[in-house]
Amino acid sequence: MTYGEGGARGLVLGWAPTMIGYSMQGLCKFGFYEVFKNVYANILGEEKAYLYRTTLYLAASASAEFFADIALSPMESVKVRIQTSKPGTFPTTLRGAFPLILKNEGANGFYKSLAPLWARQIPYTMMKFACFERTVEALYQYVVPKPRAECSKSEQLVVTFAAGYIAGVFCAIVSHPADSVVSYMNKAKGSSIGEAAKALGWKGCWAGLGPRIIMIGTLTALQWFIYDGFKVRFHINVFINDFLECTFCLVLTGLVQ
Repeated sequence: MTYGEGGARGLVLGWAPTMIGYSMQGLCKFGFYEVFKNVYANILGEEKAYLYRTTLYLAASASAEFFADIALSPMESVKVRIQTSKPGTFPTTLRGAFPLILKNEGANGFYKSLAPLWARQIPYTMMKFACFERTVEALYQYVVPKPRAECSKSEQLVVTFAAGYIAGVFCAIVSHPADSVVSYMNKAKGSSIGEAAKALGWKGCWAGLGPRIIMIGTLTALQWFIYDGFKVRFHINVFINDFLECTFCLVLTGLVQ
């Protein structure tokens, strides 16, 4: 549909806010996840942190995504408005769209979809990180024929990619209804979450799930592959004291998303 309406140019419409927004989100998401995981683990203590590690993963990822979405929301609003507005009714570049939204709607125009963005992204990220961490554990326990410490770097990255793809499938399912609502709200000015959900209906909220599963599964696998690739290659343990050392790989991770 995008290609039919805008040709090849339509496929890259909104590339600038997408690149900037998801780079910022990726940096905050992966970086703060490691920070919050370390903070919460220290609060619980070593034994409880291991026993309740799934809860730890969920809490750390939810906390990280809360702040990541605040960083993402302005560029996400610009991107969706560019992509969903009728041709000729709205600027198609970041430098034209951003100041127009700011002039007409103020700062609130960039954050009016923050609540549904949280509703979409926080469950998505909780599933993404918790499912990935536990899938990695399961693969090393039941599939990989040797301990993780004895695996080569390339073998570890194969496990990372597989676990990332599995996590991505579950992420797509969990976040799809909220994603549909966010897209509708950015297209229909002034509509509330309830109005958007009612207009879409149950079937509309789940439309396009199949392609989204394929896309999110692949992108999530690539994200984890890039992120873990840098950690494995440079032996990076991403905690508070070395947070800045992994900034480059976090930005790359955001770009893939």
